[in-house]
Amino acid sequence: MSSGQPPQHICSIFGLGEVELVAPGAGWDGGWRLGDVVLSPVADHARAAWSARARETLAVDAVRLARPVRATDGRYVVSGWRANTYIEGAPEPRYDEVVSLSLRLHAATAQLERPRFLMQPPVAPWADVDVFVAADRAAWETVPLRTARAVGALEDMSGDGKSSVELIGELASLRKPVRSPDQLVHGDLFGTVLFSGSTAPTVTDITPYWRPAVWAAGVAVVDALSWGGADEELIGRWEDLPEWPQMLLRALLFRLAVHALHPRSTPEALPGLIRTAELVRMML
Repeated sequence: MSSGQPPQHICSIFGLGEVELVAPGAGWDGGWRLGDVVLSPVADHARAAWSARARETLAVDAVRLARPVRATDGRYVVSGWRANTYIEGAPEPRYDEVVSLSLRLHAATAQLERPRFLMQPPVAPWADVDVFVAADRAAWETVPLRTARAVGALEDMSGDGKSSVELIGELASLRKPVRSPDQLVHGDLFGTVLFSGSTAPTVTDITPYWRPAVWAAGVAVVDALSWGGADEELIGRWEDLPEWPQMLLRALLFRLAVHALHPRSTPEALPGLIRTAELVRMML
């Protein structure tokens, strides 16, 4: 998300004095760097606070986590802002490393309990988080997009949104039952993994979902193929992962549903998803 600069009282409550504000680059969710700290606007208070608590103590092999910086009164989120330690790095097209990181990260997050907010359905009027909740459910529910349709989210759709819905209907018929257990996973690796030379990669945030670990890796691969310029062989290099074709299929359905439901989706994003759909079909 994007936002203006943090007001001075927010800087002060996170213990930051008169420090120059600098844009930290991609991967920091529209935040601002103040020395060794990044202040970022928060889209959902509960998820931001949960992510901070999880990253505060989580240890992952060969992965650096951006640790939260608490406000002077101990809070993680204040008036729609949060603070994290800044770690040098930038997104790079090192997608096999992202998938490998995903497996290590989710071995660690498997110990985490399911947050209560992940059990709640989307509610109208929708915020951004409700769009992603509905899109996640669309990929797994027996009747795809049933949750979204029940609250009228499929009305007055754009042309490319309707195309996404049609493709979801076609692909959903290819789903088969899966047995992989659900656990706490990070569903947005593509936008939150930073690299800096040969040092361990950094994860700047954890966007929580309650799905199989391989599904989260599948989302990263779908994103990389659709919008990151990844080579087509990426999809086959990880075919030994459990239930890989079906996890890729559900990851693709999730991203198609986001495209169909999100008010800021653009027509330019759909062709990449269509190309990825062709690759996923060949895996099934």
